[in-house]
Amino acid sequence: MSIKIEMLRSFAIVAQTGSLAEAATQLARTPSAISMTLKQLEDQLGQRLFESDRKNRLTALGEYVLEQAQAELRQFDNTIRAIETFARTPKGLIRIAAVPSVAGLVFPKAVSQFAKTNPSISIELRDMDSTGVLNALSRGLVDIGIATSTGQLQDVHQQVLFSDAFGLVSARDHPLARRQEAPNFAEISKHQFVLNELCASITSPAFQEVLSGTRISAQNTLSLISMVRAGNWITVLPSSVVHIDPRQLSFRKIEGLQEKRRVDLLYRKAKQTPDYLAAFIDLLVKTDWDGQHGQFEGGGKA
Repeated sequence: MSIKIEMLRSFAIVAQTGSLAEAATQLARTPSAISMTLKQLEDQLGQRLFESDRKNRLTALGEYVLEQAQAELRQFDNTIRAIETFARTPKGLIRIAAVPSVAGLVFPKAVSQFAKTNPSISIELRDMDSTGVLNALSRGLVDIGIATSTGQLQDVHQQVLFSDAFGLVSARDHPLARRQEAPNFAEISKHQFVLNELCASITSPAFQEVLSGTRISAQNTLSLISMVRAGNWITVLPSSVVHIDPRQLSFRKIEGLQEKRRVDLLYRKAKQTPDYLAAFIDLLVKTDWDGQHGQFEGGGKA
């Protein structure tokens, strides 16, 4: 017997609630049926998922399975919603995924402009990291991806949407934001720094040396920005990220750092692209995104 999605769903709900009865209520099944499903899952794995029959403490395997199950269920449920939305939308559906640092810059302007001339087309927006965007595109879960990509992707059109310079991002009242001169790597190393996934793409040896002593990292954009807005923390990000909160965030160029982040527009190759999808892609290509985010570059001094 293979592991089925409903096995993962039953297990996840029991693990979250600690109750067979509650899981049975949510899934419209009986507690005994839920218990049998969990036993089948444990038999398939060959190990226990709960430390006792009370279902209130997970084993190490249970913790791992819960994490993976939650991710798989989110993806599965999103897929089902997309299918149902498409079925209810005979006029057309555009599914777009973008990295969070770009989503807030691109989505409002592009969607608003497109909707004015295409009111019958439904649009589904998602934000995820670059790896997630590429995976969703390769699996056919989205029609358009906007991400930082590396190399050429099979069966995917790839076009540069814009590029933006890396620099220091901090709260506007941070000492490095208020000074006249551009900060250098030595000065940055004296302050509390938060790593983010884009830092790894900066190859400057001087910058990587600054990172060598850093022990704090944020994988989520909201968490990262919250840390920086608090005033004590700094990070390095592309200039367009400041659009998330231009009143509280500062962007400063860093002395000796010339590297840029490239943002690509990605969409699958097809023999025939629907007219509405082609129109949205054309809108993205023709918009001056450099002008949109350029207003934030160097404008962070209090």
